[in-house]
Amino acid sequence: MASNNYYDVTEWNIGNPYQDIGEVINSIIADIKSRQTETDYNEGGKPGAVIYIPPGDYHLLTQIVIDISYLQIIGSGHGFTSSSIRYNTPQSEWPNWHELWPGGSRILVDMTPQGDAEEYTGAAFYVARSGDPRISSVEFSDFCIDGLHFVEDGSGSDDPENSYLNGKTGIYIASAQDSFRISGMGFVYLEHGVTVYNADALSIHDNFIAECGNCIELRDSGQASKITDNLIGAGYRGYSIYAQNFGGLLITANNIFPRGKSCVHFSGVVRSSISSNRFHAFYPGMLVLEDGSAENLVSANHFFREREPWAPMQTYNNGLDDLYGLLYINGDNNSIIANHISESIDTQYITPVGATPVIIHIVAGVGNYISDNHIVATTETTQSPTATTGSCFSTQVGALLATAGLEALNVTNVLIEAESKQNTILDSGSDSQVVMDKAANAFRATPVPGMPTGEAR
Repeated sequence: MASNNYYDVTEWNIGNPYQDIGEVINSIIADIKSRQTETDYNEGGKPGAVIYIPPGDYHLLTQIVIDISYLQIIGSGHGFTSSSIRYNTPQSEWPNWHELWPGGSRILVDMTPQGDAEEYTGAAFYVARSGDPRISSVEFSDFCIDGLHFVEDGSGSDDPENSYLNGKTGIYIASAQDSFRISGMGFVYLEHGVTVYNADALSIHDNFIAECGNCIELRDSGQASKITDNLIGAGYRGYSIYAQNFGGLLITANNIFPRGKSCVHFSGVVRSSISSNRFHAFYPGMLVLEDGSAENLVSANHFFREREPWAPMQTYNNGLDDLYGLLYINGDNNSIIANHISESIDTQYITPVGATPVIIHIVAGVGNYISDNHIVATTETTQSPTATTGSCFSTQVGALLATAGLEALNVTNVLIEAESKQNTILDSGSDSQVVMDKAANAFRATPVPGMPTGEAR
């Protein structure tokens, strides 16, 4: 027996999905609402539906508005390919490429948000519903949302495709919700990939969210959610992962690569975990805990910071200098345990000139526990040339694999400002590598090879 709760956008009788998939999906949602009207029929009544998007290019001119629970929108392929590499390659080379544009089940966001309009108006998918209960169990799976182009930022740089600005959002969830899932998706060239307010039991899993101004933003408040097993990379202006006033957030097994202004940024987040991730950045401020973020666990992550090796993007940065810290902590009772932190940067690129880079910077708060972190800081023995040729891939991989010809770089492993007290620092640097008031904080130095215990300098 065929189900009348399964829809294929290419077979629906209203609109043309290739010209405006927004009109098509909105009319399908209207049909679901017109048929599923009973809230309690034989202990059921509103099962929701599946909307399927086959592989293809679907332009979107009309925002898709979702206000029903139990809706699954699925495709057949996240279709990601790098738009940044394409736009930073001479167009004369494009005819020789196998593919130019993202593929799979691809939605092309052709809307043009107005500069003075509210942020949600630029979203491809807008989820909002008032009343009780909260909207629940909406799922987005296995398709691509492509913002197509960035726009001028007003700086006069004449480089719009590297601005990470266009006012477009992939998925914007404005209402409090429960048990949403975003999985297997591709997001590219959007100013905001996923923006969620007041999330509860949200799962963002196994997505490719990259070359977006901001990738994942959990705003206002939330609880008991997870961001797991994603490939993520924001632009130099924005966040790869941002969370605000959240409790019980799990961030694990993600590979977060450049060039976001931070990898993870917590604002007022408590009792949450960041574990077993790989973080790679071109700027300081890789991890930021601020605005009362407390009792968080940061453990078993790999942090690596280097300078941007690819010539087209070397003029951009996040505005922070090397005194800010790779890990910046302003909060209480956070645990930073058993992380590997690598920084490899030529001394000519350290800012301010002549500064000693800071790795872990505790600026305020009490009771933070920093233990057993292995910090490796290196610099090249000879001045490295600027990469002017070669593909983005080969240039970045070459930089990642470069371990020969390096020597130790003098860094401050841990810096605790006077405003922060009663912290415990164990085995995360020798005596000379940790700067703090030892009368106000507890400290045990990492032993230095060849030096008797208790004399580690």
